[in-house]
Amino acid sequence: MQVDPRTPTTKNPPERFTGDVWLDPIAYPREGGQRMVVAKVRFAPGARTAWHSHALGQTLHVTQGVAWVQSRGGEKIEAHPGQTIYCPPGEEHWHGATPDSFMEHLAMLDNGDDPATTTTWLEHVTDDEYRG
Repeated sequence: MQVDPRTPTTKNPPERFTGDVWLDPIAYPREGGQRMVVAKVRFAPGARTAWHSHALGQTLHVTQGVAWVQSRGGEKIEAHPGQTIYCPPGEEHWHGATPDSFMEHLAMLDNGDDPATTTTWLEHVTDDEYRG
């Protein structure tokens, strides 16, 4: 058994996020064959990811606030604490907080065969797409 020291919160980069978004790592691969990555991600009101996809999919579990999540070409959905959203492999999507509420979720995914290709980052979500 291993108890990890607390890892400092980091602010996510503006190249991949609009607004203020903070990340706390929870789990990461430690031994051969392991792929799981889990992070607690907190979004300020109106903050959101850029469009992106994941090689092996992503699961989001909302823990606080209200989340907006949208797949490219799909309807924007609203998720509340306790709800879980699954984004399949390769599906382009974004997620973030509503304009008037902070939001926190657990982001869970598996690293791809090459961890550098786990997430493909695309263009920013426009204000019109976000309000859509």
